[in-house]
Amino acid sequence: MSAPLLEQLIDALRVLPGVGQKSAQRMAYHLLERSREGGARLAQVLSDAMEKIGHCQRCRDFSETDICPTCASASRDGSELCVVETPADRLAIEQATGFRGLYFVLQGRLSPLDGIGPAELGLEQLAARLAEGEVRELIIATNPTVEGEATAHYLAQLARAAGVQPSRLAHGVPIGGELEYVDRGTLLHAFGSRSQMP
Repeated sequence: MSAPLLEQLIDALRVLPGVGQKSAQRMAYHLLERSREGGARLAQVLSDAMEKIGHCQRCRDFSETDICPTCASASRDGSELCVVETPADRLAIEQATGFRGLYFVLQGRLSPLDGIGPAELGLEQLAARLAEGEVRELIIATNPTVEGEATAHYLAQLARAAGVQPSRLAHGVPIGGELEYVDRGTLLHAFGSRSQMP
């Protein structure tokens, strides 16, 4: 005998990141008590998204089409390719900068202990793209974690092997930050990566 629908709904909501038992209960009760129409719409959109959203064959970002709108755009600069770990990272860069190049989304980072190697990140696909000759600069925008740094080094080697110039996002003291409150690792990296003032 299967669990009652309410329990199934609560359990299903727990699949979301950061949602525990109590949060899932609150969401379920809210949908049932105050927003049945919204819940039905959520169910329909969620079902459609799971069925119709795949990955762009060129950049590996989420897309409803084989080639996403960014990769298909003639107004983007194909000589600059920015590599990010996740679609959320790509969106953050897109919204915060005037970057007009293209992207490659790893959908993760190298983590041998978790079984995530070059094949899982599509690095053969990236190497083939670099070998095409259009890309002149590979902008590495992985996170400054241990795995992110290891991934960055691997990507830089891949770029150099293809004759492409690798570059790395700058890391350091945040704008508006005060040195006494910046963590030691960030301050050490910022101090070691200091640049000449114009």
